[in-house]
Amino acid sequence: MMQFDRSRSSGYMTNWAARLFARAIDLRLKPLGLSSAYMPVIFALAHGEALSQRALTLAAAIEQPTMAGTLKRMERDGLVIRQPDPKDGRGALYSLSSAGMEMTQKVRAAGHAVNDQAMRGLSEAEQQAYLDLLGKVVGNLSGGGES
Repeated sequence: MMQFDRSRSSGYMTNWAARLFARAIDLRLKPLGLSSAYMPVIFALAHGEALSQRALTLAAAIEQPTMAGTLKRMERDGLVIRQPDPKDGRGALYSLSSAGMEMTQKVRAAGHAVNDQAMRGLSEAEQQAYLDLLGKVVGNLSGGGES
């Protein structure tokens, strides 16, 4: 029986890298009272438009119950504002509060710093190749590259 080599497994290495990215981002965001789970919502709402929970779920590519919990925590923390959706009496629209808007630059800076740390030592060509290949992998797994 062949020994499993984690370092030669694309799934294992990608998952490990994702956990390390999240940990590094969380270390930078914790002093701000934020979590990496807030990043997709902050980025989706950073342009000032109000979005439904469904739209945010699609933008962040996370499950609806996870998004519901994240929005509840962000509302509690004063980062998002929930208002009734004028087009859907049962729905709500979410937008960043002024405090949430103020955090967007800090969140972006934390993301850039961690990306720079992760890519340290890679040439521009290697960085571009990594992102191109990772984009193909994401496309394959999200149904865009089925054969």
